[in-house]
Amino acid sequence: MKHPLELSERELRAMIDRATDEIVRHVASLPKQPMHATSGAKKLARSLREPMPAEGAPFDDLLRQVFAIAPRSLNTASPGYLAYIPGGGLLHSAVADLVADAVNRYVGVWVAAPGLAQLESNVVDWFCEIIGYGQSPKSGGLLTTGGSMANLVALVTARENRLGEDFSRGVVYTSDQAHHSVLKAARFAGIPASRVRSIATDERFRLEVPALRSAIAADAKAGLVPFLIVASAGTTNTGAIDPLPAIADLAKKKKMWLHVDGAYGGFFALTTRGKRALAGIDRADSIALDPHTSLFLPYGNGSLVVRDKETLARAHGMHASYLPPKPDDVDFTDFSDLGPELSRDFRGLRVWLPFKMHGARAFREALDEKLDLAREACDAIRAMPGIEIVAEPELSLFAFRLRDAPDETNRLLLREINRGQRVFLTGTMARGRFMLRACILSFRTHADRIAMLVEDVRTALDRVNASAGRRSRRT
Repeated sequence: MKHPLELSERELRAMIDRATDEIVRHVASLPKQPMHATSGAKKLARSLREPMPAEGAPFDDLLRQVFAIAPRSLNTASPGYLAYIPGGGLLHSAVADLVADAVNRYVGVWVAAPGLAQLESNVVDWFCEIIGYGQSPKSGGLLTTGGSMANLVALVTARENRLGEDFSRGVVYTSDQAHHSVLKAARFAGIPASRVRSIATDERFRLEVPALRSAIAADAKAGLVPFLIVASAGTTNTGAIDPLPAIADLAKKKKMWLHVDGAYGGFFALTTRGKRALAGIDRADSIALDPHTSLFLPYGNGSLVVRDKETLARAHGMHASYLPPKPDDVDFTDFSDLGPELSRDFRGLRVWLPFKMHGARAFREALDEKLDLAREACDAIRAMPGIEIVAEPELSLFAFRLRDAPDETNRLLLREINRGQRVFLTGTMARGRFMLRACILSFRTHADRIAMLVEDVRTALDRVNASAGRRSRRT
């Protein structure tokens, strides 16, 4: 009897071959695809609503449908995608996911797949080495779905290790430029918004240490318990890096947990310049890192590393009678004891495969290229008349705007730049002003695309100035 959910070898090969054909065609066309093809997206999405199918449909038809829908979106995999924090989507990781999903082994506990669990543990060890924890047997961590989950795990870990069961008086401190996932993590961890302090930042959008020190002192005097500082190693808004050494000094003095959100910038520690910019990050108790940003992996890949993995185990470890016991002679902390997930996919292969194929040097050189490109783009845009650089590129992100122009004019400038469909930028609000952001972080982005960026900014600027001149003549 033929079971429809069990594919024959011929059917499996045919599905993989057809999918491969479509993937290769799609990837080859990425540089020429429009940057944002969301016009009519609402109508398209509504047209796709459908009841649960009672009968099946041919695979070829469904594959064509998916690849017809996919381009009607922001082209996040394009070399011209310089918006938000890009996720390039290394194809090596897609192949790794196919293998991992096909093998379908469970790595949440060591005894279920010892070798595969060790491969994933190796990846975590590499991350610890990159950010400066060295090869200490005490350091460790886990792979997550992204930086938001990493921040949540870190916050719960800090709460458990610094406050214990009574955390009603605990206070968290972060900057007014922190990623909103920090506030969300606090809420999920039971820390109310009234116990999260948003500390002012300086002219470079970095957390002000004197203001932080004063806020901690005031809360302690009021009978509250300051227990966690969340610093940023590259903010999403402007790419700012908080003064990590001074913050680490303060955290140590006050016996507070220091967590660094390095989801965007942390992996730049692979480079000499990045390591210099991120000095002090290795003094943090925990660090969020996103392989799907600065290691160029597909979306859905985050991580948390800690100085002492026992702090994770104390916060998240829990045993159930139905789980298999770990051999006494095995020195390995199960991933299920390091975070909230018991059932999880085998994530380590996504990093292990490309790192083993190319070595760390290939990633280091790619990140160095992004640092160079960001500086070159920033300098070229700075030279344009009327432009001011609001945030210099500490890593690969910078922000700019038309000096002395209203926000609406700067929004118009952004629209004009993106109208060319060769690059895609986004804007943000900081200190009550709208600014344009360029984040250069795709492994596909090279000097030719940055030349397009500079050309499109210059062309857009001419259009905006011409429009302003026409309005001036009419008035």
